[in-house]
Amino acid sequence: MAEALIDTQAGAAAGAPAASLTIDKIYVKDLSLENPGAPQSFGTTAQPNVEVGLRTRGEQIEPDVYECVLTVTLTAKVEDRTLFLVEAAQAGLFTIKGIPPTHIQPVIAIHCPTVLFPYVRETLADAVTRAGFPPVHLAPINFETLYQQQLAAQAQQATAAVQ
Repeated sequence: MAEALIDTQAGAAAGAPAASLTIDKIYVKDLSLENPGAPQSFGTTAQPNVEVGLRTRGEQIEPDVYECVLTVTLTAKVEDRTLFLVEAAQAGLFTIKGIPPTHIQPVIAIHCPTVLFPYVRETLADAVTRAGFPPVHLAPINFETLYQQQLAAQAQQATAAVQ
């Protein structure tokens, strides 16, 4: 991806537009909280197992304007009992200019979720606290690694389908 930005910057010196990504708006698109065991669940002393689910999607809204949505689901369980389930879809509108169409997908899959992650992390911690539990603070996520893993899995599936 860095090569694409360097190439675009070299193109800017030759008269092509410079690459730019502008954050137009960041907002919560959806927020859901379930606290099924309350108030009995507050008395549990066992350390819950917290599962983290992650999804991203992006789509073009207007020319050069894209919406990216980062959805994170937290499910906390003790044995087979769910203490809480919270899901937040953090979204952003981004204006992306000067990037060739072949390089838009990595920007939407890597850079936009990286911008959104601190916001969804805060939204989730706040929701869990409001549910009566200690906040869950997610560790940073490397969206570039996730994107590369996704590309590798798709390539592997394509190779398996041909054979």
